[in-house]
Amino acid sequence: MIHNLASRSRRFTAALATTLLVTAPLLMAQEAAVQPEKTLLTKWVIDGGWTMGFIGAAMVAFIALCVFNFINLTKPKFCPDDLKAALMDHMVNCRVRSAIELAASHPSFLGRMMAYSLPNIDATRPEDLGRDQIEDAMADFTTNETRKMMTPLNYISLCAQVSPMLGLLGTVLGMVDAFGILAITGSADPSQLAGSISVALLTTLWGLINAIPCLVAYYYFKNRLNNLIADCHHAAEDMINASLQTVNAEAYLAKIPEGIAV
Repeated sequence: MIHNLASRSRRFTAALATTLLVTAPLLMAQEAAVQPEKTLLTKWVIDGGWTMGFIGAAMVAFIALCVFNFINLTKPKFCPDDLKAALMDHMVNCRVRSAIELAASHPSFLGRMMAYSLPNIDATRPEDLGRDQIEDAMADFTTNETRKMMTPLNYISLCAQVSPMLGLLGTVLGMVDAFGILAITGSADPSQLAGSISVALLTTLWGLINAIPCLVAYYYFKNRLNNLIADCHHAAEDMINASLQTVNAEAYLAKIPEGIAV
């Protein structure tokens, strides 16, 4: 009788093992069908939570600001060669009124700056033509215009500062949610904590991905703006010097040391 019980036990164990081997793959396939693999969009963006929406808005704003600055911070809109050559021709021949009219008709930075500054020329002072007043007017114009032109660049800087802060906010929310799950369950189940940890990591990741290019773009466009303004000032200085040399041509020639002039 004992032998029969042992035999039946062995047969039952073998049947159970066979059943498990057959049904296990089917159960795994059903589970995979119920939980399909996540898409890249879901895995890398949507799982980041609602803060990803604000980070995405910062990215869109950054791209739009870059396009705007690429279009506006160009040499033709600041110091076009044709205008510079025409103004230089007027200033060399001391046609100040014609230079002012030409500058006032041109929308570039150089044209508007010269139209604002050249009326300060003092013909009663042939030694310097009132250069101090002209340079002060140029400085005032540059200060006012630069304040306006720096506004889009400051918004790029704002995107650079806000993006990592939004990422940090998402990180904090994800960690709060994870610790809340730990407090409720009392155990660190990876399957339950995975969602909260993905929120914490994805928001930080995308915040940094946006912040780093924003910083690079901000300093690039800022240097580009400063260089374009400097080119306009150098062109204006050359025009003033050309007028001074024309007005005081005889005085300049009289100062040439003997033996140097040909």
